[in-house]
Amino acid sequence: MYAKVIVDISNDELDRIFDYSVGELSLEPGCRVMVPFGVRQIEGYVIDLTDHTDFAPEKIKPIARRMDAYPVITAEMLSLMRYMCDRYHLRVIDALRLFIPTQMRNGKVKELSKKLVSLNGDIQDVDELIRPSASGQKAAIDYVRQKGEVSLTEINSTCSAASVRNLIARNILVVRDAVVMRSPYVNLSADNKSVTLTEDQQAVVNAVLSAENKTFLLHGVTGSGKTEVYMHCIAKVLSQGKSAIMLVPEISLTPQVLSSFRARFGARVALLHSGLSAGERFDEWRRLITGEAVVAIGARSAVFAPLKNVGIIIIDEEHDGSYTSESKPRYVTSEIAEFRKNYNGCNIILGSATPSIESYYKAKKGEYTLLELKNRVNKRPLPDISIINMCDEVLKGNNGVFSAKLEDELYKCIESGNQAIIFINRRGYSSYVMCKSCGYVAKCEQCDVSLVYHKEENALKCHYCGNRYKMLTACPKCGSEHIKRGFLGTEQVAEKLKQMFPNENVLRMDNDTTQNKNSHLSILSEFASKRAKILVGTQMIAKGHDFPDVTLVGIVDADMSLHFNDYRSVERTYQLITQVSGRAGRDKKPGKVVLQTYSPHHYAYRFATTGDYKLFYNKECNLREVTMFPPFTKIVRTLIVGENETQVRDAVAGVYEKIKALASGDNRFVFLSCMWAPMKLIKNQKRAQVLMRILPEFDDVSKIYKIADEYKTNKVNVVVEINPNDLS
Repeated sequence: MYAKVIVDISNDELDRIFDYSVGELSLEPGCRVMVPFGVRQIEGYVIDLTDHTDFAPEKIKPIARRMDAYPVITAEMLSLMRYMCDRYHLRVIDALRLFIPTQMRNGKVKELSKKLVSLNGDIQDVDELIRPSASGQKAAIDYVRQKGEVSLTEINSTCSAASVRNLIARNILVVRDAVVMRSPYVNLSADNKSVTLTEDQQAVVNAVLSAENKTFLLHGVTGSGKTEVYMHCIAKVLSQGKSAIMLVPEISLTPQVLSSFRARFGARVALLHSGLSAGERFDEWRRLITGEAVVAIGARSAVFAPLKNVGIIIIDEEHDGSYTSESKPRYVTSEIAEFRKNYNGCNIILGSATPSIESYYKAKKGEYTLLELKNRVNKRPLPDISIINMCDEVLKGNNGVFSAKLEDELYKCIESGNQAIIFINRRGYSSYVMCKSCGYVAKCEQCDVSLVYHKEENALKCHYCGNRYKMLTACPKCGSEHIKRGFLGTEQVAEKLKQMFPNENVLRMDNDTTQNKNSHLSILSEFASKRAKILVGTQMIAKGHDFPDVTLVGIVDADMSLHFNDYRSVERTYQLITQVSGRAGRDKKPGKVVLQTYSPHHYAYRFATTGDYKLFYNKECNLREVTMFPPFTKIVRTLIVGENETQVRDAVAGVYEKIKALASGDNRFVFLSCMWAPMKLIKNQKRAQVLMRILPEFDDVSKIYKIADEYKTNKVNVVVEINPNDLS
């Protein structure tokens, strides 16, 4: 018997199958093995077993050993691997690595075992063996009797360690090794409320549960009870002996969702996301692959949860860009979900208050089944949105952060004992620093971007490569001390609010304040408990959070995402405004939103104010059709990256000429051009691109991948992106 093995080395030249003899080992496809490779031994994965080999049997080396008691790659994941390699032009090992915890490779994380102490059940009357004067031993016996079983570490810290050792030596207490699961967020608590669905919610649940192998787009306004729909659908598939996957876009949402799901489904829920410790992620993954847990919750990567017999896959806030992996290995979460849906014959629910244009277009065409929740569950109206023209504020002499309207509403909100969320999608204190004398702008030496000022650290930071620089005291170009700070960020907004409300706790939630493992949970818990009245944050506070006392949302700079040179900029602005506005007035108290803009008449704001997604969709979809942008075409970008500008220039010219020849006479190519990328330099790498817009009927992207591979070297990397989220 021979095993087809993929070795755990990410290299184009080694991206192929190697044959090894199985010998006396018991193996299955999906097993992780240790194999001889050259002069060393490395890990590999068995992807198939066969009785034949094309090589001379005497040249076939034997597998050294099997590394796990069970296959770590399921049969479904092996099929998914083949699909992903074909669809996204991936190396096999890069796909396989997605399916197991990173730290599991090379033995960096293992099962955690503890020594547990209990009374020896074979001894009838333990107390007769303890002298009356041995108070320490008696206390230890009583402690174990009360607990039933206790860790050796705990009893040694609670009772006399010498007494415990004596009892163990005399076999009165017995010690055993036990594997302990490391569980994240163990202190999370929530009430398992008995919820009666509204008629609209029940209709959605009935539609989903009466179908098989379908994809549903659930368009529900903020506060319409989509999560309760999800949980009812999951409860039904679990009762049928199946499993479920629940995806959320932000790590900040996972504690809240996990709390609700644990209350409903208990220990059958496991959490997967990058914010867990290596041990926690490994143990949660183990609970899923062994069947101990049957509901996987997490961000994008949880779509690869090693569950069997999947009954439903839910992608909440389906419009969110984080569901597309734009770093190696590249993939689209919804497409992975579609593969798993077809493999298991289950349903998918894509949920959002602001569906992506592409998803709603598919629903209109009948590729998805459209379901709607048009009202909030408590019949409360959507929040009232006031649009403030900041040009008028400037003319009135107000050059501050907040308009008069937002200041007034903030004071009213806080004085009435309610809470406010202030949204600005830019972290740091100022987005750039500039010399007012000569116009010099501080930029990163390795990236083509302005440095962001962080006042708390008194440093300039690059948000692309992480480089730090000292804050300027004088212009390095002309020596002037007249330094101007640019657009404000969360740090400056929080500072202004603390000045306005010196007696109130102001929380800030962005990438700078959530570096630690439990930062998200700590900030949200403090705000939920009303120990703080104001929460300032970026888009991580815009979605999914439910705080009953939030009656005011302030959007400080609504234009931030509006004027980006990106065909999705208007759509993203509309989505962000609608999502963050939906945090207000979710309970019994009415909500208000103050939206500050320098473009008050833009249609994105007009439709966001009325809450009419369909009118927005019609307007935006018409523009896309006229200009031939997705969903009417697909954007394909070939990105060329390297340190040497000449090599990059030569490569992009070669790629362009080959693709130009491919597109010649093919009217499915509606646009083709080559240029430097908008951000020409990132991490000291020059970047150029060939941009295409191609009609959906063109499905042979493999030809473009082949051209890209021709110009890939060890000095120049060439990657192909399809409908990338970021075209910079």
